[in-house]
Amino acid sequence: MKNRIRMFKSLAALLLLGAIIFSSAVQGQENKPVPPKVHHAEPLYNDLVRDLGARKGEKEINVGADMKRTQAADDYGYLMEYEFAPIDRLGLEIETDFAYSKSRRASVGSSNQLERIRLSSQYSFYVSQKHATTLAVGYTQIVNVVDRGTAFNPFFIAAKNWNSNWHALLYTGPEIAYQYGVSKWNMNWQINTSFHYTLPQTDHFIGIEVNQQVSAEGLQTILHPQVKLGLSKKLAIGMAVGLPVSGREHVVSSFFRLIYQL
Repeated sequence: MKNRIRMFKSLAALLLLGAIIFSSAVQGQENKPVPPKVHHAEPLYNDLVRDLGARKGEKEINVGADMKRTQAADDYGYLMEYEFAPIDRLGLEIETDFAYSKSRRASVGSSNQLERIRLSSQYSFYVSQKHATTLAVGYTQIVNVVDRGTAFNPFFIAAKNWNSNWHALLYTGPEIAYQYGVSKWNMNWQINTSFHYTLPQTDHFIGIEVNQQVSAEGLQTILHPQVKLGLSKKLAIGMAVGLPVSGREHVVSSFFRLIYQL
């Protein structure tokens, strides 16, 4: 109980500090010119909180679906995201993840439930048009509804472009999870790298994500080859296939994302 009280006090202090910093940043951005921004291809599966180098007023809605078939069940995951930039270079996001499992065994029932809620922030502290590079830090607070716990996920992002059309991105950081019922802590390290090629003068790209997780159980690696089609200036659709390489996951999956710029 004491550990839980300490944890909530620490979280409250962080939120208060964030509010102070946010308020100061808003006041400092009045009457400023539009800041520089480098366009980076954003991965589809493990996407970013907002575009790197986000500009004030940018908003976006995402809807995604993940499908996987096992011997025991057909598993479907659904997500909804709303992300926006209240000030230059700062992105905020709220995401809800739902899980539906259709059992393939007569003795086991199907389930449909809210799995988790994610509250995220991301700040691009270095944007260089000359070097086509952006660096950012961020934080995600995860509420695990099914596991009755929470998780803390600070992260770092580095992105670099070559010849305008070739893009590379690194997203990495720890995820520290806590389960209330059993008072148990777990930690894994996320290492997500992506490489994309954007077609000239379009919003289309092809590429691959390498999503890796290092935990006490070892290294789990899943490849996500993907393609994104820009249907208009505001609407795009993305598709990816999950190919397990190492770890516990042995089932091929598919993922779709609908992206709408407000």
